[in-house]
Amino acid sequence: MISHIRGKLVEKYTTHVVIECNGLGYHLPISLQTFTAIADQENIKLYTYLSIREDAHILYGFWDKTEREIFKLLISVSGVGPSTAITMLSSMNTTDIQNAIGNEDVEKIKSVKGIGAKTAQRVIVDLKDKILKSFDITEEIPSSNNTIKNEALSALEVLGFARKRVDKIIQVIIQESPDITLEDLIKKALKNL
Repeated sequence: MISHIRGKLVEKYTTHVVIECNGLGYHLPISLQTFTAIADQENIKLYTYLSIREDAHILYGFWDKTEREIFKLLISVSGVGPSTAITMLSSMNTTDIQNAIGNEDVEKIKSVKGIGAKTAQRVIVDLKDKILKSFDITEEIPSSNNTIKNEALSALEVLGFARKRVDKIIQVIIQESPDITLEDLIKKALKNL
């Protein structure tokens, strides 16, 4: 794989750049994030990803490694191709994408042109664990639920259940029912253990 390209910026458009390197002009599709970051530099370095299809070899350019990693994760999801991934990176910055996936924000992902409800859900299901591990995103829990969550965790630990396993189950229940009572939370968690 071609990891990066460094050279003279010959052309710059909102959708792509042309970088001259050793006499060759490389056409690289880019996101709006990268377009903004480039500013008007004469010599630039972009991280790259080579997409090989039956009918074309396309070299995509990214301002930083994080953007490239998010792109690679997005295209690993069935139904999300490179064009959709670039559109998503143009619509939201990498932090917003990580947070939307980590916090299961279907509406935010769905707001990207070309992504429907099913694809947004698939992105979350396929990438949530990878995003949480790779980018150290903390899932948002409404602060009023922190007390209930901690009390439920303590109660279930006293009953002999492993904290890590219980924590995941409680997290899901609270996200599905933010206004749940402590008693109902414990009952639901016990049913899922």
